[in-house]
Amino acid sequence: MKRRSFVQGTAAAAATLGTPLAALAQQTVTLKFHTFMAPMSNVWLTMHKPWMEKVEKDSGGRIKFEAYPAMQLGGTPVQLYDQARDGVVDIVWTLPANTAGRFPRIEVFELPFMMNNAEATSKAYWEYFQTQCPDEFKETQVIALHVHGPGMFHSANKQIRSVADLKGMKVRGPTRQITKMLGSVGATPVGMPLPQIPDALSKGTIEACVIPWEVVPSVKVHELTKFHSEFDNTGGALYTTTFVMAMNKAKYDGLQPDLKKVIDANSGLAASAWLGKTQQSNDPNGRKAAVDRGNTIYQFTAAQREEFIKLSSQIDDEWVADMDKRGFKGAQLLSTARALIAKHKG
Repeated sequence: MKRRSFVQGTAAAAATLGTPLAALAQQTVTLKFHTFMAPMSNVWLTMHKPWMEKVEKDSGGRIKFEAYPAMQLGGTPVQLYDQARDGVVDIVWTLPANTAGRFPRIEVFELPFMMNNAEATSKAYWEYFQTQCPDEFKETQVIALHVHGPGMFHSANKQIRSVADLKGMKVRGPTRQITKMLGSVGATPVGMPLPQIPDALSKGTIEACVIPWEVVPSVKVHELTKFHSEFDNTGGALYTTTFVMAMNKAKYDGLQPDLKKVIDANSGLAASAWLGKTQQSNDPNGRKAAVDRGNTIYQFTAAQREEFIKLSSQIDDEWVADMDKRGFKGAQLLSTARALIAKHKG
């Protein structure tokens, strides 16, 4: 919109509402941003803070943030989405799968060996949401949807070199699809949110965990484990996790039109892709932290990957059957997700 017409339109609105133009122009909005990530984590420092700073800058300082990492406003990670829904906070970043089975259609991106490129998969996730399940997060205003880079094993006292090594091992998984996958390859899955990992490893509640490299330093996994087992980047990753950045609907709807446009400009496909790309770009630093500590890193062979794929393939079938029972076309959703990932990989 041209500046002249914007000013004229604002002046007309001000006259209609009986509000002085200067007062209207200077109104600011403060948004509370809440998440479970630690204040020194890569996600907080390289994703959340830059996103908030850009929104503040794009709004000319009329949108301001109160930023609360590490659940500083109370509650648990499982409650974050509902905090945004209910207006306890204004914007959250969280795992939809913290509430198992509540957002079933987007779990397709957490199925085993679906992805290895977080930027492409995040674009696919956004497009899939828009075209296949636009009501999945209907209780909030969705800002961005993305995934992290390839997930892998990190173990305290035993190197995982094969499927056989996982037999009976207590391994933490972040979501129901990933814990199912762990069970399918012989591990004893233990579901828990990320912040609980350090205590669980220290006490022996778990013997290993699956997380991507980038988050390793923020939960001190390179200090609490000695062994890491990864897949090379030529095939699909063991798993990834889906994330949502969501805003309270009433807060979004109550924004002045120009401020709503600022939020919109920092939402959607591009924002989702940037978040996914940025998160995966932090993987090398997390890996380096383990190398610098002298930890042992094992890379599975192509044949071993195929064994993992074969054993975990039933998880795809179970998810499709679950979708069918819920009245969705599971096979179509799965094929669409795969096609969208391929499309955005280019």
